[in-house]
Amino acid sequence: MRKSTFLIPLAMIAAPLPAAAQDDGGGAATGSAVTVSGSVTGISQYRLRGISFSDEGMAVQGGVTAAHKSGFYVGAWASSLAGYGTFGGANMELDLLGGYSTALGDATIDGGLVWYMFPGTNDHQYAELYASVSYPLGPVKAKLGVNYAPRRASIGDADNLWVYGDVALPIAGTPVTLKGHVGHTNGEGSIYAGPRGHYFDYTAGADVAWKRLTFNLSYVGTDIDRDEADAYYTLPGAKRGREIVDGAALFSITAAF
Repeated sequence: MRKSTFLIPLAMIAAPLPAAAQDDGGGAATGSAVTVSGSVTGISQYRLRGISFSDEGMAVQGGVTAAHKSGFYVGAWASSLAGYGTFGGANMELDLLGGYSTALGDATIDGGLVWYMFPGTNDHQYAELYASVSYPLGPVKAKLGVNYAPRRASIGDADNLWVYGDVALPIAGTPVTLKGHVGHTNGEGSIYAGPRGHYFDYTAGADVAWKRLTFNLSYVGTDIDRDEADAYYTLPGAKRGREIVDGAALFSITAAF
């Protein structure tokens, strides 16, 4: 389980997890019914749905999930932040999540709720519902998902919807998995929907697994106009808006436990 950022930590990837909800590997049984797993990641920059939340600087991330054999799970995920991503608060994002995942034939159905918190801000926190279905298409692992944040003052007194698709292709006989992602964010008035109220994000990359480590190299970007980004995202003393939405190569190392 993981956060909705496709780097991956998802994530988001993460899910993120950031992104919400996917097994990080490893794991330790606590009794016969519960498995605890987690990971720690160092990444060249934290991109949430294509936007740099670390001001193009390195980020440290980590998460832990406790999953019951029934399919229910709870977890937490955190990342360091900088620039636009701090929303005027501390250098940290903290996500709490709970959900349910189950197999339905060859498909895996997953859904739940994430509570996003940004310590030190003026009550910048909000809930997001998520659901996804994963299904093998020959050697390709495909996933379709949707995340919905109900209207809340802290995100612009508007709601926000993110719909995405992920694909992963393990290369037989190697530790390499090729990955692709495209997402679309929509929500007029939401601070997460960009200057136009909607935009696309995309990722192409590869994982290389070695023991409990996963190395990832990805190219991440958005279709947000550079001049609009300058006007919308630029903060005093931080990177220009266009720099945090332009395409960028990312590298990460994740250790699972």
